[in-house]
Amino acid sequence: MHQPTVVITGANRGIGLEFVRQWLERSAVVHATYRTTMGGLSDLEHPLLTCHRVDVRSDEDLVAMFDRIEGPVDVLINNAGVSDGRWESLEAIDIDVALDVLAVNALAPVRVVQQASAKLREGSKIAMVSSLMGSIGDCESGRSYAYRASKTALNMLTVAMKPELAERGVATVLLHPGWVQTDMGGPQAPVNTVDSVAGMLARIDELTVATSGSYRSFDGTILPW
Repeated sequence: MHQPTVVITGANRGIGLEFVRQWLERSAVVHATYRTTMGGLSDLEHPLLTCHRVDVRSDEDLVAMFDRIEGPVDVLINNAGVSDGRWESLEAIDIDVALDVLAVNALAPVRVVQQASAKLREGSKIAMVSSLMGSIGDCESGRSYAYRASKTALNMLTVAMKPELAERGVATVLLHPGWVQTDMGGPQAPVNTVDSVAGMLARIDELTVATSGSYRSFDGTILPW
């Protein structure tokens, strides 16, 4: 049985950390990134786990990581992300902060895919952790300006890269993890990280080039663009 090699960004806490745990339970070779502190990764000593200090906005950091990875990458999970300023009004938006949110949430995943390109092969899969908040059709309450825009941009960038990747046999999927009990989601959220990640893993398992570019919730629901 093939032992997959998996790369997970933003893996020191929350959803990313749970992705690491569940892939290790599957006996995958896991490469996990953190930006400044290892967080929960420091408690996961495992022979199949390698941790990398990576700023996903840095080509230099990404090149160094992928150079350390032997062989192809079977699954790439772009999970690293930031929230915005939770601005209460249009006038309160800090444009510099908004640009940083777009850089991390929308453009950094593209940068990761660029630097991973040489490691991707036919059958490789790329999962982008998006959000229902990136859905234009679902945006009834408004606000969360930069976060919403960043996830909408990520959705479009991923769909735009779909044909080019599909020619190489590489499939992509955009995943909404649900409203999850994390630092970002808060304790009142209805979904725990274990169930969210288990659902997203099921979506990755079933992903093929034929279904590439789909936008789905962790429970399999197809989401409106």
